[in-house]
Amino acid sequence: MAAQTKSQTIKVLVVMGTRPEVIKLAPVIEALQNGKKAGASGTGKSCKVRFKTIICLTGQHREMVEPFLKIFGIKPDYDLRVMQPDQHLGELTGRVLAGMKKVLEVEKPDWLLVQGDTTSALAAALAAFYHRIKIGHVEAGLRTDDKYNPFPEEINRRLISHLADLHFAPTGLARKNLLREGISPERIFVTGNTVVDALKMILKKTGRVGGVQVAVPGEVLRIQEARKESPTGAVSTAKLSFAEIKKIKKLILVTAHRRESFGPGMENICRAILRVVESEKSAEVIFPVHLNPAVRRAVFQHLLGRPRIHLVEPLDYVTFIHLMRRASLILTDSGGIQEEAPSLGVPAVVMRETTERPEAIQAGVAWLAGTDPDTITRLALRLLKKVESGEFRRGLRRRNPFGDGRAGQRIALLLKRGGSGRPRR
Repeated sequence: MAAQTKSQTIKVLVVMGTRPEVIKLAPVIEALQNGKKAGASGTGKSCKVRFKTIICLTGQHREMVEPFLKIFGIKPDYDLRVMQPDQHLGELTGRVLAGMKKVLEVEKPDWLLVQGDTTSALAAALAAFYHRIKIGHVEAGLRTDDKYNPFPEEINRRLISHLADLHFAPTGLARKNLLREGISPERIFVTGNTVVDALKMILKKTGRVGGVQVAVPGEVLRIQEARKESPTGAVSTAKLSFAEIKKIKKLILVTAHRRESFGPGMENICRAILRVVESEKSAEVIFPVHLNPAVRRAVFQHLLGRPRIHLVEPLDYVTFIHLMRRASLILTDSGGIQEEAPSLGVPAVVMRETTERPEAIQAGVAWLAGTDPDTITRLALRLLKKVESGEFRRGLRRRNPFGDGRAGQRIALLLKRGGSGRPRR
């Protein structure tokens, strides 16, 4: 007698608002969309479990998000369009809450998935809680234990942890953080970090991605150089081929955008960049400047027009990853780049006072510098020498502390099981 087959559909609403959220949720979305069968139910009857995936974009960082949606082929079903000029965090939270109420009432999902620690993630999770909808938290358990650093991310992620039903921790340390705060161990699963999955997805892509022409080695990289006469954002197009980039003996890639660094911190970062370039004549800097006016004012004032420093508009992810591969050193205050650097074997100086990713520090692939220009300069020059001599590569640990690139698949499997069982890493 043929076994009976039942079909079950799990509706998952994925909410994102910023560039890192798109990058880190893309592998999860792919795994959900590719997931077809969960296998035998264990009752003698097979059960096909399918996902219906709904994508909601809050619009928190619209200009920086849209190119990434195209790269990963993500088409939002909803767009809340929450951003307003000079909007307070409280106003942003309220707009996301109001927008999510309508989406949740229409879709009535089984699960809501959020990633990380943004205001979009917190407000979406809170809205789901109000509607008694189960919440999955991707990249759960990161902590600095300083409520104002980073601000507002540290409190955002702590609050999400006490709203979520399933916690997808990227590392064992993140799991320990959650246990320390009283989260039930049955609801915590160490999956690895989805940024490693995303990195592998990108490295497989060449040429045209999702209908968008992207830069790959050997092609022309079009860089938007800021004009001196209009430091608020006007640009002119410059061309730099990857062949030319390869001729740079020591390429330093820089990113800086943290709210807690606005003002004196950002100015100190710029001073450090100048000192490094002045001390190391074979070094050149490529600095994709964040769209936030507070960042652009400081960076353009101190670095615009300086020799061997290329200030460029934010780059598409594919181009940025290829630049990371070419870099001798990365100076950053980004969380994601601290995770990507180990996968690419590039040392990173973290220009923050604290980090919720100490695994990179412990693995010897990142160094914490704060925004002190002397410390940044000292570390950068020392690491450039290590890279040139091959010492850094020889000492690089083979195991990536952030996982093996299968986190998205593990998260999809856990959602199919309803959080039961512990997939192997």
